[in-house]
Amino acid sequence: MEYKILGKTGLKVSIISFGASPLGNEFESIDSSEGDRAVHCAIDHGINYFDVSPYYGRTLAETRLGVALAGKRNDIYLATKVGRYDSDLETGFDFSAERVRASIDESLQRLQTDYLDVIQIHDLEFGDKEQIVNETLPELKRIRESGKVRFVGITGYPVHILRDIASENEVDTILSYCRYNLMDTSMDDVLTPVAKEKQIGLINASILHMRILTDRGAPDWHPAPEKVKKAGEQVAALCAERGVDVASLALQYVLQHEYVATTLIGMSKVRHVEANLKDVGIVPDAELLADVKALIAPVANVYWKSGRPENDDPGAIDQKV
Repeated sequence: MEYKILGKTGLKVSIISFGASPLGNEFESIDSSEGDRAVHCAIDHGINYFDVSPYYGRTLAETRLGVALAGKRNDIYLATKVGRYDSDLETGFDFSAERVRASIDESLQRLQTDYLDVIQIHDLEFGDKEQIVNETLPELKRIRESGKVRFVGITGYPVHILRDIASENEVDTILSYCRYNLMDTSMDDVLTPVAKEKQIGLINASILHMRILTDRGAPDWHPAPEKVKKAGEQVAALCAERGVDVASLALQYVLQHEYVATTLIGMSKVRHVEANLKDVGIVPDAELLADVKALIAPVANVYWKSGRPENDDPGAIDQKV
């Protein structure tokens, strides 16, 4: 396993990390015992950063991860989130200080631990920026002083609001998803320079562009326009012709990023862990990568609206246009 330092936290994290959302049956029902084995396999092979949220499986992922980590908590760094609890825009989000306090205590109980290495504001684009800055972040920092959490981070899809909040406030980590992969590299245009300047730990997620870069293709609910999905299908077909798994190429590509400390990958089966481990340290085939980039070029860096309208990135399109 290869390791990097997560910004100014000093945490030495594995360059691939365990995304625990599949443990909550977010994509399909899983065998919980197989989920346990996947967690143990990851730890045994040096994966030491685990990310979860009360939103995943509506607390199920945290509960299952807590069981799987019994006796192994001190071998890993553990991150969870606050603020998002369901999908409904009216009732699924609560960034208030009161809910933050309760949420952390509930997560600690489910995860069977008395501290979190990283606590993150989940999908902050669904919140009011002023509340995030003036209420949520200060409350998390007060809780950090109590010892329940060690570091405070932010997560989201639009990169401009992440950049703005990180520029103006003290945060330890940023988790960006779907904004640095073969289809979209706009994270580097907006967010990465600020993270570098302020030595904020940068975590990259959704490297398959929410399953576009797979042999199965995008799910029906995917927010990207059809032209982006079509390009993904063409990329997968080209990789298959060359005898390469498109998901492997996608992972190999993002792992070359100079500054990203860890790449978050959803896993729930031992075979998922083993497949991802094989791509660590592998440089992607330059000729294939160039051909893939040429296919993607007409739809590169297409991103969509997400969250409150005032938090959208400039140039974001309506979903599935």
